[in-house]
Amino acid sequence: MTTQRVLWHVTMSLDGFIAGPEHEMDWMPHDDAENPVVPAVIASVGAVLCGRSTWDLAEGPRDRDGGGAVYGGRFDGPVFVMTRRPEPAGPFLSGDLKTAVGTALAAAGGRDLLILGAGLARTCVAAGLVDRLVVHVAPILLGEGIRLYEAVDRAPLRLVAQSRAGQYVNLEYTF
Repeated sequence: MTTQRVLWHVTMSLDGFIAGPEHEMDWMPHDDAENPVVPAVIASVGAVLCGRSTWDLAEGPRDRDGGGAVYGGRFDGPVFVMTRRPEPAGPFLSGDLKTAVGTALAAAGGRDLLILGAGLARTCVAAGLVDRLVVHVAPILLGEGIRLYEAVDRAPLRLVAQSRAGQYVNLEYTF
């Protein structure tokens, strides 16, 4: 039996950026079929908690109840949005972060909770709420953009797995 975890799964440029300066993601691969880590991560996820900015920036169709374009539509499960601007309908959570993570974990049905969005992920790391970080290091130098991690506090990690998939390096850490 596996233990339910809170997961941050992200692709990063070799120089440490997870999005371009305007949050663009067009440099990322659109077909990750060659990377066996990606479908394994998707299969482990039971629910998603994303930041409001990530929700607002997401491309593709999505339902107001939280369904949509996570992993290009390959994820089919509950999606929650952590926000300071809640709306009366939809998947919006506000207030205490630990409570919101608990709500999303409960909805994950014993599977992992995926955290999406740099700001939310960093806040969850700082609060000690993230268990696992899976990073795909892409063979590109962006030069500027949204960094993987920017915080005053250090976050020590322990490498638990590494692999290669084509030109990508997969790294898995625990906190």
